[in-house]
Amino acid sequence: MTMRSRVLVLVAAVAVLAAVGLAAVLHASARAERRDHPRAGGPRVTPGPVTLRGSGRLVFRNMAWGPHRDELSAVPAADPDGPRTASGLKCLRFHAASGTGVCLQAVHGPVSDTYRALILDSRLHIVDRYDVPGIPSRARVSPTGHFAAWTAFVGGDSYAGTDFSTRAAIVDTRTGRLIPSLESFRIVRDGRPYRAADANFWGVTFAADDRTFYATLATGGRTYLVRGDLRDRTVTTLHTNVECPSLSPDGTRIAYKKRVAGLPKDAPWRLYVLDLRTMRETPLGEPRSVDDQALWRDTRTLVYALPGDYGADLYEVPADGWGQPRRISPAAVSPAYLG
Repeated sequence: MTMRSRVLVLVAAVAVLAAVGLAAVLHASARAERRDHPRAGGPRVTPGPVTLRGSGRLVFRNMAWGPHRDELSAVPAADPDGPRTASGLKCLRFHAASGTGVCLQAVHGPVSDTYRALILDSRLHIVDRYDVPGIPSRARVSPTGHFAAWTAFVGGDSYAGTDFSTRAAIVDTRTGRLIPSLESFRIVRDGRPYRAADANFWGVTFAADDRTFYATLATGGRTYLVRGDLRDRTVTTLHTNVECPSLSPDGTRIAYKKRVAGLPKDAPWRLYVLDLRTMRETPLGEPRSVDDQALWRDTRTLVYALPGDYGADLYEVPADGWGQPRRISPAAVSPAYLG
């Protein structure tokens, strides 16, 4: 092949690569443009102020296509399917209590994304920020607003399999003191000290005493509900086969997802409630697999997300095992009830 032929081949190859790159850019641009346009039949979303104070409001991550997708949005708690007010602040995961919020965000870079946790005041102003070591999956604020927790995938990206690793962190929102990983806590299993290299924590939920929390511990191929003590820096196993616990407002029960034998490997869970006094389990009326940390709307009702047309929809189901689930809000995830 002559030098001239080689040059022509090189020019042609460069032209092809440029065309492919341009096509990819145009495709991404068209996709982004579609995301910015509301879909017919979707919820009505308008910009406006959103606060974390007051009562009778529901705040969540808006999943509806349009210019306000992923923004924290608010609706009246009595009308969760009503028109939404979008705040302008985007979060992947969110929770709030007593005027304090935690927002887990993606920070888009030229090569890859990084993640961070924002501590918010009642007007959604950023009070503190922390690096998050992987893809955010769970977030909770204590009932007093004095503590916030988050969980991130640091290996793998799904709870359904066994090849994942998580990091659960807790921060004192008053002092900024961060516990970057619960793996530093002393584990008590079956009444005895326990150490294991495979110990893995996720799904923190807080009691109202600013000391006690609950979480999932995975080790040795099993999952456990653990009760944690922020002062003694210990966690104690209470019950097996518990994932993503959520403590009831009166502190007496834990809602959680439980792996049930015979279900598909990619959808293995059912919602249950555990009585902390008797350790009696009650299966709930939701027949589908729920991969979420359910939220107590009140002492009688649980709210959670399931896949929907826009990514996720919110459902509710009675916490006593009677009654059927119902969809309460389309295109929404990571809810928090105020007041």
